[in-house]
Amino acid sequence: MDSLAASTTMLTCSSKLHHYPPRSFRFLSFSLPIFHKLAICPRFLKKSPNHSIFTVRSSSSITAKPSSEFQKKGNGGQEQDNKLHALREIFTRPGVNIDAYIIPSQDAHQSEFIAECYMRRVYISGFTGSAGTAVVTKNKAALWTDGRYFLQAEKQLNSSWDLMRAGNMGVPTPSQWLNTVLEPGCRIGIDPFLFSSDAAKEFKEDISKGNHELVLLYDFNLVDEIWKESRPKPPKEPIRLHDLKYAGVDVSSKLSCLRSELRNAGASAIVISMLDEIAWLLNLRGNDVQHSPVMYAYLVVEIDGAKLFVDDTKVTPEVMEHLTNAGIELRAYESILSEIESLAAKGANLWLDTSSVNAAIANAYEAACYKYPWNSATKSRKKRTANLDSNGQSGGPCAVYRSSPVALSKAVKNDSELEGMRNCHLRDAAALAQFWAWLEDEIQRGAVLTEVEVADKLLEFRSHQDGFLDTSFDTISGSGANGAIIHYKPESDSCSTVDGKKLFLLDSGGQYIDGTTDITRTVHFGEPSARERECFTRVLQGHIALDQAVFPENTPGFVLDAFARSSLWKVGLDYRHGTGHGVGAALNVHEGPHSISFRFGNLTPLLPGMIVSNEPGYYEDHNFGIRIENLLYVKEEDTPNRFGGIGYLGFEKLTFVPIQTKLVDISLLSVVEVEWLNSYHLQVWEKVSPLVDGSARQWLWNNTQPLTKL
Repeated sequence: MDSLAASTTMLTCSSKLHHYPPRSFRFLSFSLPIFHKLAICPRFLKKSPNHSIFTVRSSSSITAKPSSEFQKKGNGGQEQDNKLHALREIFTRPGVNIDAYIIPSQDAHQSEFIAECYMRRVYISGFTGSAGTAVVTKNKAALWTDGRYFLQAEKQLNSSWDLMRAGNMGVPTPSQWLNTVLEPGCRIGIDPFLFSSDAAKEFKEDISKGNHELVLLYDFNLVDEIWKESRPKPPKEPIRLHDLKYAGVDVSSKLSCLRSELRNAGASAIVISMLDEIAWLLNLRGNDVQHSPVMYAYLVVEIDGAKLFVDDTKVTPEVMEHLTNAGIELRAYESILSEIESLAAKGANLWLDTSSVNAAIANAYEAACYKYPWNSATKSRKKRTANLDSNGQSGGPCAVYRSSPVALSKAVKNDSELEGMRNCHLRDAAALAQFWAWLEDEIQRGAVLTEVEVADKLLEFRSHQDGFLDTSFDTISGSGANGAIIHYKPESDSCSTVDGKKLFLLDSGGQYIDGTTDITRTVHFGEPSARERECFTRVLQGHIALDQAVFPENTPGFVLDAFARSSLWKVGLDYRHGTGHGVGAALNVHEGPHSISFRFGNLTPLLPGMIVSNEPGYYEDHNFGIRIENLLYVKEEDTPNRFGGIGYLGFEKLTFVPIQTKLVDISLLSVVEVEWLNSYHLQVWEKVSPLVDGSARQWLWNNTQPLTKL
């Protein structure tokens, strides 16, 4: 679609999903009954059984058990044991007095990727995957992670840890495990800043079945106590402006629409804690988290003002002027709880997304609501909306429990954001063409290259592209068996060399000034086996099926997940990860609230302008891995019929890099699938060839030639 100039972008604050105007900014709230939430005073409402500390898929036929039998004490094993011993010593301190402690992966903002100083689970366990929960009792230690990380965790955990393969049949959740291994009446501690309010409340309910008590340890984090001086310092990188030509909508307009949402919901303030939501809303970017252009901050938006809670040493004069012009005041990052209490003191109805706001903030507001005289009336009042005066205040503080309106609005990209994503993907494709031409030549010459050296070379090619800032995640460069480790991260001292006789999986992405990329290609530099070709082709068929999908508006992503798995299912194969995740525009490479996954609890509909990955795969443990990934954006489809008077949607591709045809068993493909592949490669050539020359252009030509099905 053509870009709409920022100066003429039309603003609407409509909450309807059934009619899609031209790409323009709007705050979106679900109009379907299943998404309605109540405003209640001030007790907390459990929203959904789907908000758990760990989501478990129970449909697998594989029975899993703790994996200590696979683990040995390698280098650093004694060090990890010393950490566990030191942690357990704190359990008996006065004011602590606990029998178990939970260490999640997240920071205080529920981030997937976090600053090094907050990598507490990594420090205590040695497991470096981005997802996992560690549980330590006085005599046991266990770590839960999902199927992306099973093989990695087997390698990294020593024998003091039990690996719990979440999602496999027979594997308990952390709360179920604790109810089994602990005697009734134990105290289980957590850092309330590191758990969402929903997760903490559900965990409390679950362990109560074992007659256990949840202890919220506000004063300090137990892992930090043993980390001490060796703990990395908090990031201090300066914040930068995100240019309006890339953002598409100015901050004042975004805040105006957000305030309209507050009024409509009966709220007078909202606390936003998700880092990418803050960056998007304020048209700012940071460098506090590797690969993710965000800064550590909280944001409180009221009807008549806003406050950004951030380390002010990161705020440049240019950013300060930008914030002042938008009516935003600065406050110290650490003062967020006192601000929450002040909001309750003046009777503010606070919008809380308890799936993301941490338990410390939610509990601070709840506790403050009981401090004031009017609460005797407020406590017994059950109402669906708050009665506000002209300043957006009610007669007493009242929590409004709803999903963040920023998350959905951020996910639906405007024209400027889509244009930036299209442009950066083409530059990224040029870098990849240069890289693949180089790598193929090196392998053919017999060069010995490690997985890390290959990843570093790709970074070099990307860094020459205009607007390149960083990688969007650690490059997954896996040769042979390492490709079966779904989120494999090669390390210089332990990685493999790229074997020309084995499959090679490369999953990588870039952060550019105007967008974010994420692409996976699997190749073979020699002669693939019949088994490898069949598996690759079935993954490709799933990729094509999802790319071609047309579906009714308001369809949630999980409905489409089977499209990508069907060809694998026909021969009894599958993969242990979701098929698609949202992607931010010059923001986080993993973005909600939408997804395409077998996890059917996410009912967020796919909407025009949303970006999602299409990445089916197949992995044979200790042998090889296959994944094919493009990014797509959702668009309206001009169907000949509109059954039920509703519109239909489909996808448009953002990624344009050849798919290796050597690995395709054309006998398995239909004529339509062959036509799709040929059409895709024609688009790749037409869009990318003007951006490359020399060997890269020749490589691109060689790898976009059409196939013929006899």
